[in-house]
Amino acid sequence: MADSDKSFKIVLLGEGCVGKTSIVLRYIQNIFKDKHEMTLHAGFFQKTINIDGKRVGLTIWDTAGQERFHALGPIYYRGSQGALVVYDITDNDSYIKAKNWIKELKTMLGSDITLCIIGNKSDLEKSRVVTLEEAEAYAKSVGAKHYSASAKLNRGVQELFLDLTQRMLSNSSNSQTISHNGPTTRPDSIPIVPESDEPKKPICCGGGQ
Repeated sequence: MADSDKSFKIVLLGEGCVGKTSIVLRYIQNIFKDKHEMTLHAGFFQKTINIDGKRVGLTIWDTAGQERFHALGPIYYRGSQGALVVYDITDNDSYIKAKNWIKELKTMLGSDITLCIIGNKSDLEKSRVVTLEEAEAYAKSVGAKHYSASAKLNRGVQELFLDLTQRMLSNSSNSQTISHNGPTTRPDSIPIVPESDEPKKPICCGGGQ
């Protein structure tokens, strides 16, 4: 993304089946897959957008949510300027785990990272178990911003990435140096399974994404 005026690295974190991959695929390719496919390890997507006359390059890392991959988290979120921590509004356990990710990010990266908490699957409002008021209050308490989204219905996805990018731009302009910043493109030392070659194991997670 050498032709970008600014470049940011964004990491997607959250438990398996909350819809992380669905969110990024909806944003990058405007597609939605009804059958959930497990993400193994991590992969990244790139997109360049224009904001106020500036070309902003985004490298978005999609990570595996399974517990056995949790220890790999720091490898992928190191050097990130933005983090999207996703939970499923119909699954309280995924919300609790999202809080753990936020705690870990703040411990590892400090206050420089722009944090977003996403309540995904808003199309399943009737099955909601995590109240919007509770989630918004928690986000405010940790200096994050809460978003409601439905990758399935393409609701709130474009808006959350746009708002996140604007917030990262604002944060970077307010600081002469951003500590913890690493390369925003793919580090050669990180093991990656490209999406096209990645073995997929369809699993049933129920509900929309």
